[in-house]
Amino acid sequence: MAYKNGNYCAFYVAEPFNESALGAHATKDFVYYNLLRSWKGKDSSFPFNDSHSKTYSVRDGSDWESTLKPRLRERLKNSKNVILFLSERTVNSRAVKEEIDYGINTLGLPIIVIYPDYDTKESLLHNGALKQEIKNLWNKLPALRDLMNKVPTLHVPMNKDLITASLNNSDFMVNTKTTPTVYIYEN
Repeated sequence: MAYKNGNYCAFYVAEPFNESALGAHATKDFVYYNLLRSWKGKDSSFPFNDSHSKTYSVRDGSDWESTLKPRLRERLKNSKNVILFLSERTVNSRAVKEEIDYGINTLGLPIIVIYPDYDTKESLLHNGALKQEIKNLWNKLPALRDLMNKVPTLHVPMNKDLITASLNNSDFMVNTKTTPTVYIYEN
C-alpha cells in the first residue's frame, strides 16, 4: 500500500484553462489553495502536505484522458484526504467531478469541505446544525451531494485554526477515518 500522507486540494478552475495573463491565479478557489500553501511556507508546522506538489506539473491544455485525468488520480492515490473549496463560485467542472467521484468511490478518501465565504464555525450554523444555505451549496456538486454518505465529511469555514485542527484530525484521514456522515467542528 502506498504511503498516503498528502492533502489533495480540489477546487474549481474554469475550463478550458487559459494560460495567458494571470490564468489560474485569478480564480478565487485557486487563491484559497495558494493561501494554504503560503501558511505552510510561513510555518512548517502547519499540517498541510500538498499532494499537487508530489508529481510534475502539467499544462491544463493537455489531453484530459491521457494526461490530466491520470495525473489527478495519481495525486489522489497518494493522499489521505481531499480538501474541497466550495462556494457560490464553484462550478461542477469535469475535473472537480472526477476528483470527488474517484476520491470517494474508488479510494474512500474523507472530505474536508472548506467554505471560503465563511470565517467562523458559527457562520456555518443555525441552531447547532449546518445552515440550509450551506447545504444548498452541495447541489453545485452533485457527486459530493450524492456520495457524502460513503465517507466522513468535515465542514469548516475559512479559518486557519479550524483548518489546522481539521488537518490534524485522524478521523478525517483514509487509514484511520471515522464513520461516514456529515461532521462539523464542535470545539
